[in-house]
Amino acid sequence: MALVLREEDVRILLSMPDTVAILEQVFGALADKNAINLPRQRIRLLNGVLHVLSAAAPTLGVLGYKSYTAFREGVRFVVMLHSAQDGQLLAIIEADWLGRMRTGGTSGLATKFLARPDATIVGLIGSGNQAVTQLMGICAVCPVTIAYVYSRDAQACNIFCNEMAKVLNIEVRPVPSARQVVKEADILITATSSSDPVFQGEWLKPGCHINAIGSNWHTKREIDLSTLQRSYLIVTDSREQAQTEAGDFIIPAEENLFNWDRVFDLSEVVGRRGPQRDAAENITLYKGLGIALEDIAAAAHVYNQALTQGFGEELPLLP
Repeated sequence: MALVLREEDVRILLSMPDTVAILEQVFGALADKNAINLPRQRIRLLNGVLHVLSAAAPTLGVLGYKSYTAFREGVRFVVMLHSAQDGQLLAIIEADWLGRMRTGGTSGLATKFLARPDATIVGLIGSGNQAVTQLMGICAVCPVTIAYVYSRDAQACNIFCNEMAKVLNIEVRPVPSARQVVKEADILITATSSSDPVFQGEWLKPGCHINAIGSNWHTKREIDLSTLQRSYLIVTDSREQAQTEAGDFIIPAEENLFNWDRVFDLSEVVGRRGPQRDAAENITLYKGLGIALEDIAAAAHVYNQALTQGFGEELPLLP
């Protein structure tokens, strides 16, 4: 029997603190070579794209993949979760909210290891779907007191700020410019669909930590060259995947303005095998692409919680 779990089940079963905790566990396992992550694969048609991300987390007893299609009619996400012991299909999980949560949770994990311990002020550029869980992820690991938010859509920004203030019980304030967001931020989040840099590195205050999660296409970037130059430590969830997807790095590297040797895997930081922040004034940068291991870890937690709490619909399969 495989368990079918819907979006509404995932929203109940997956909390942000639990997401950060399970991600810390699997990134530690990846550092110890006890997990496997494969870069995203894409099949492009004229009218849409199929994306597939596969990973194994033996310490959690699972392996599997997330697939999603992006067509004009919409985007659809699903995780197929298998047993690492016998290959049995354990669960089929609708994964839109799961994907947003693991993205926010990984930013939270990066912030836990890279931001200053006294960071309390968040700056957020973007107010779309991903912005919600980005702010949740930071609040799960830091004592946030206020978040400043800028979006090109002022009405959407106001709605976002009002809703998130209620959800997180902090002050969430809209501001009229990206520059004001950046100048205030101890922790800066960029969660946009922009193809071009959304702020100038010279605006960053010393000690700022940046989570840039807006794009995983090689032709797009939210981060300018000045930000890369000012960053003491640059980290991504998969350096291998970044070399085909992170336009923030690929574009300046192709212009011989950036060296890939400066980029470290998040697993190296979590596993204490890579450099760490060593001064309060250091600027640190996390580039989040979204990798398969994050999806499989979050899905494993959802599956285990569903078994414990009696969620889901059993689907009989052929032996």
